[in-house]
Amino acid sequence: MSGAAESNRDGTTLPAFKQMMGHPQPLWMLFMSEFWERFAFYGIRWALVLYIVAQFHNGSPTGQAPANLTYGSYLALVYAVAIFGGYIADKVIGYQRSILTGAVFMAAGLFMIAIPNQLIFDLGLSTIVVGNGLFKPNISTIVGKCYAAGDERRDSGFTIFYMGINAGAFLSPLLTSWLADSVFGSAGMPAYKVVFLTAGIGMLISLVWFYLGRRQLQGIGAPLPDQQNRMRVVYVAIGGILAVPVIYSLLAVGGKNLQWVLSAMFLGLSAMLLIEGIREGAVARDKTIAMLLIFVFNITFWMFFEQAGSSFTFLADQIVNRQFGDWVFPTGWFQSVNAVAIIIFAPMVAWVWVALAKINANPSIPRKFGLGLIFNGLAFLLLMFALSSLLNPATNLIPFWTLVAVYLIQSIGELCLSPIGLSMVTKLAPVRLVGLGMGGWFLSTGIGNNLSGIFASEVSGETGMTVQSALGGYTFGFWALTVAGVILLIAAPRVQKLMHGVK
Repeated sequence: MSGAAESNRDGTTLPAFKQMMGHPQPLWMLFMSEFWERFAFYGIRWALVLYIVAQFHNGSPTGQAPANLTYGSYLALVYAVAIFGGYIADKVIGYQRSILTGAVFMAAGLFMIAIPNQLIFDLGLSTIVVGNGLFKPNISTIVGKCYAAGDERRDSGFTIFYMGINAGAFLSPLLTSWLADSVFGSAGMPAYKVVFLTAGIGMLISLVWFYLGRRQLQGIGAPLPDQQNRMRVVYVAIGGILAVPVIYSLLAVGGKNLQWVLSAMFLGLSAMLLIEGIREGAVARDKTIAMLLIFVFNITFWMFFEQAGSSFTFLADQIVNRQFGDWVFPTGWFQSVNAVAIIIFAPMVAWVWVALAKINANPSIPRKFGLGLIFNGLAFLLLMFALSSLLNPATNLIPFWTLVAVYLIQSIGELCLSPIGLSMVTKLAPVRLVGLGMGGWFLSTGIGNNLSGIFASEVSGETGMTVQSALGGYTFGFWALTVAGVILLIAAPRVQKLMHGVK
């Protein structure tokens, strides 16, 4: 139980939080704030590549490759900009104000993309990127700050928080797809504008929820004494507005050119974290090295996991049998399968980690990451089997259950890796740069997402996805993930030694 005498990793005294369901009460406020933010974020995920092809490429399959590249670049920048959001929270305006400012930008961007103009659409995506960079890493950092150093509930708390992410991700595709396909449009002509407007409303709810609930934090994440001047928020907002055209330019560059920019950012961030780790001493240095090594494997995981919003969307739309009598399963609803799996399995996985910890058998962080990669690889193995052995020769479609199973298997891998990664950063990052470390986690995810767009564009090819192009691409995905997972499992003891007892 948290108490007034306990401290965070940064040495500040932890407030005597009221406990709710075995965790600090603010966890549940943060849970709901993240729920609505993810409702907004995932509400548009299923629609983006389909909308780009329909609106800006006249529905031609040749638009799939550029749509995949745009989607991958957008996601990459969403996560990459978290570096700056983490730094701004650490050094300029504090975590709470960063979250609120980011929420305003995200809501504005979501409403902008509802306007059917490509320039405004791309500027809207860029505005979402800026807002997410201020919001996403900092709310995760506050979760970690609600637990005392050494509190074994931390991993469990992050897994519960991760359920909030996935509860929003579950409901939003169902609602937005229903509104677009059945209420304001049809399956043949979805009303994508309604999707984006609904997501914008969800983001406004997140903003209000956090604004009203932040008192529960009792100062956690509030501006430090030298950050109190409210004009700092104005300066950050102006900087965010000026950053939008910069993000727009990077989004336009996209693909392999953007990869060079992201790689340079990753090297620079790694150097900053490592220098700070060295300054804090040998133990902090080793922990930072371990964290950066795991970041590299994180890139591989998300390169293939994030096919869900790109190549898997076209796979579902064209090569999966979605017909049930007279009813066709909406393509957008596949996006909810992963979230349902997380909601169902997250408490089980959290319980398993806690139970194993009690008998001193909890897998180390690198082993959990290795398992995550292996499970992701198994999902691609199933796709290989479906595309090579289960294809219906009459319809040229694979069974519906196979893609559902792919999402379920990937979800187990995600639970082994993603919530553990958030918790890992709060334990291993240099104490004075936890926000920047969290930005590094999201940057590595962003690099993986950009590579996912490049990979998805190759799977679709110049003329659109085919069974053979999908089979070739997903075979490569299986081998890349499996080899990476095995390497990490073998190297786990050495990486764990660098962590100096962090579990």
